[in-house]
Amino acid sequence: MISNSSFFNIKKLKAFADWKLLLFLLLFLDVKLAVKIPAIVIIYLLQFDFKFGFSFKNSRLPVFYPAMIVIGIVDIVINKNFQVHNYMPVWIIGIFFWLLCILAIHQIKLSVERNDAQIIHNTLLIFFIINITVSFLNIAAIIYEIGTLNPYTYQGQYQKYFLSTGDFIKGLTFDTSTTNAIISAFGVIYYFYLRKPVMLLLCMAVMLLTGSNYTNLVMLVILIPMYFFKSDKDQKSLLMICGILLTVFMVKISPQNSGYVIASFKKLAHIKSKRIKPDTLALPLTPRADSTLTWEEKRQKLAMLYLDSLSAQRNPASKTITAKRQIFITDAGQIYIPKPYLHVPLYQGSIATPAGQVPLLKFIAAHKKDLPLATKTDPTFSKPGKITVMLQTLNYFKQHPVKIAAGGGMGNFSSKLAFRVSGIGVTGGYPAKYIYINHDFEVNHLDLYLKFFSKRGDYHSLTNSPFSVYDQMLSEYGLLGLAALFAGYIWFFVRDHKKLTYGIPIIALTLIVFFIDYWFEQLSIMVLFELLLFLNIKEGKNREVGYAK
Repeated sequence: MISNSSFFNIKKLKAFADWKLLLFLLLFLDVKLAVKIPAIVIIYLLQFDFKFGFSFKNSRLPVFYPAMIVIGIVDIVINKNFQVHNYMPVWIIGIFFWLLCILAIHQIKLSVERNDAQIIHNTLLIFFIINITVSFLNIAAIIYEIGTLNPYTYQGQYQKYFLSTGDFIKGLTFDTSTTNAIISAFGVIYYFYLRKPVMLLLCMAVMLLTGSNYTNLVMLVILIPMYFFKSDKDQKSLLMICGILLTVFMVKISPQNSGYVIASFKKLAHIKSKRIKPDTLALPLTPRADSTLTWEEKRQKLAMLYLDSLSAQRNPASKTITAKRQIFITDAGQIYIPKPYLHVPLYQGSIATPAGQVPLLKFIAAHKKDLPLATKTDPTFSKPGKITVMLQTLNYFKQHPVKIAAGGGMGNFSSKLAFRVSGIGVTGGYPAKYIYINHDFEVNHLDLYLKFFSKRGDYHSLTNSPFSVYDQMLSEYGLLGLAALFAGYIWFFVRDHKKLTYGIPIIALTLIVFFIDYWFEQLSIMVLFELLLFLNIKEGKNREVGYAK
């Protein structure tokens, strides 16, 4: 009897979700290519099928993917890039990435086709629970390390966490925190429509923990129309709670983040800071706020604070100060714990060059003549990187009008591939003997990237990054690539808009985040995007059949 019951439970558990699909998601979304490739191999061994079903009419899968390969082949013939030293390995890798995309989306579609919609929902539930759990473990590990409940205001360890705390909340992909933020944003929209408040709020919490200001702002843009046009009373209440969570996070948990957003907006809009009063300028450097200081004055202030701390250590009186820093009880019976003295190096940003910037600085030193932007010593910049990126691309086509149709070729101007094969270690390693850097890439987007990201962390913003799906499609695949993106990929899903519910805002969210990274090459969020859209389309078709009956 017991054995029969156990067998029944195992059988029920096996039927609860598509475990092959879950395994594929967990492995394929991992940041390392060395994990993604085995994920493809495993899923095809478990679910052997190569009937992709591409066609010009009613294609089973988006024709965008094979179109990218065709454009890549046409481009290498037209531009004769095959004659360029070390380019063929780059081109082969580019084709290989698009083939991986095709293999991945085929398996996603197969899983949706072969399973009941509820089984896919259950699979996604387990996926999101695992990501939420890992994300909470990320923040718990930080809290345990520093011994402080709120690492977003913790300035110790040379501000290792503080504003950068969200960067460590990477979730199950172990990729950038922005990737985790967007995955969680998908979860917020998905569970809003499924009316699962607990999962919605948990996904919202993870999204906030990542500290992705861009994703937070995008979600406001998405959620506000949902509040007014796509929600009932209960759903409006949930969205209001999400708004409250966002406000509490920005104001109480990470107040410096709101200051960072305001400062970034001022830079973007070229709004000048308020004029500082003369009496403020008359103060010594150390008591003045960093916002009132120039870049050079900030360095002087940090050096002065460091010297003051050394002097305090040598001064016997400092022992008295240390001794007094303990728990006190006031006359009213309240417990008072003095806060640490923040004006010492330990609580300021480290002046040492971060390890990730060392190869960038070495590259700049070795290629000064080709990097006019990166070699400028002036740390102030007239405009955000994203605007400069667009100007660089337009100027590129003015200089090379013959490349407007099919672009400059894979890895030649704006892509994760271009950064990888340059050998600077930005988007992964690459063998030194095969390093390839196209001159147009070097003097444009690479120069721009180095200009901002070889500097201190204040400039490491998405608004300064040249990464963008749209820019990649246009610059490396030309107008044909951009047309393929909209006609062969976006329209593939939008054409079924009458069947979609949560699919519509997820498409809108994806179109906006296309501005901040090379998502197709990252082989992460696009797989989840496609799974959610295929599932939503299937549900829509099921509803139509139900109505017909």
